Amino acid sequence: MLETPHLYKQNYVITAVVPCYRERNQILSVLSKFDDAVKHIIVVDDACPEDTGKHVKQQCNDKRVQVIVNKENQGVGGATLAGYERALELGADLIVKIDGDGQMDPAMVSTLVRPICSGQADYAKGNRFYRLEGISGMPIPRIIGNFVLSFASKMSSGYWKNFDPTNGFTAIHAKVASILPRDKLARDYFFESDMLHQLNILRAVVADVPMEANYGEETSSLTISKILMPFAYKHFVNFMRRIFYTYFLHDFNIASLELVLGVILTTFGTIYGAINWYDSLISQVPAYTGTIILAALPFLVGSYLLINFLNFDLQNQPKTPLHLSL
Repeated sequence: MLETPHLYKQNYVITAVVPCYRERNQILSVLSKFDDAVKHIIVVDDACPEDTGKHVKQQCNDKRVQVIVNKENQGVGGATLAGYERALELGADLIVKIDGDGQMDPAMVSTLVRPICSGQADYAKGNRFYRLEGISGMPIPRIIGNFVLSFASKMSSGYWKNFDPTNGFTAIHAKVASILPRDKLARDYFFESDMLHQLNILRAVVADVPMEANYGEETSSLTISKILMPFAYKHFVNFMRRIFYTYFLHDFNIASLELVLGVILTTFGTIYGAINWYDSLISQVPAYTGTIILAALPFLVGSYLLINFLNFDLQNQPKTPLHLSL
C-alpha cells in the first residue's frame, strides 16, 4: 500500500471499484498501487473465465480488498454498478472506478477526486487527450475512434466542453450516485457515455482530469467496427431524449422556441425548394423569383434559429455542483 499526501479533505471515505474480465495477469499489480487514501477496494469478477476473483482472494493480502463474483457476465457497466451498490452499502463518500487492465495508474486517484472534493464537480473523469504526450502510445484506430465517439457523446450528453467519453477512469460523489437511475444505465461498453447522458439529465457538473494511459500487452475487445453503428444509434436516442427532457419537460424557454421554429422552417424550405427544383428540372422552365425566395427565406431563417439554439445548448452545460444541494 502506497502513502501519498492528502490533497483533499481527509474525512472523505473513498471506495474504488475495479471491474475485471480476463485481467488475471494485471490485477495484482493494479491493486498494489492504490494509496492509503482509498479505504475500500471492491474487485468485481464479471464471471471471468480466468477466475480473477478467486485469484485475488488467494494472492492479495490487502485487507481493504473485497471481491464480488457475478454469476453471469453483465458487461463492464453491470460490473461497475454492482461495485457501486456495494460501495454505497459501505458508506462511501466518493466512488472511483478504475479498470483492472493496468492502463490507468491507481496512484492518480488523489488527483482524479480533487475537483469533487473541492466542491467544483459531481463527477470527474480522465482525459487522455489533454496532453499530446498522453496519446503518444495510443494505437491510431483508438485515437480516431475516440475523436468520433467524443463528438457524438458531446451531442447526446450535452457536455460540449468535455472529451474522451469512453475513458473508464472516473469518480463520482456518492450522493449523486445514489440518485442515478442505475437500472436504466447501459451494461455494456456504452456505460461511460450513458453515464454522461444521465448525469446531464440530473444537471450534474462533470470535470475532465488530464491523465496518461499505459498500453501494454493487454488486449481490448472494444473495436471500432463492432461498436460504430450500435453506439451511433444509442447516441441518437440519448440526444433526442436529452433535448426533450431539457428543453420541453424540465423547462421551456426561448431556446425551445428557436428549436421548434428552426426545425419547421428549415424542413419547409428544404422540401418546398426540392419539389420546385425537381419540377423545374423536368419541365425545363426556370422557377419564378418568388418561388425561390419562398424556399430560401424559411431555410435561411430556420438555419439561423438552429444555430442560435446550438449556441444556447453549448452554454447550457451544468455549472453548479448537484451534490452540494443534496
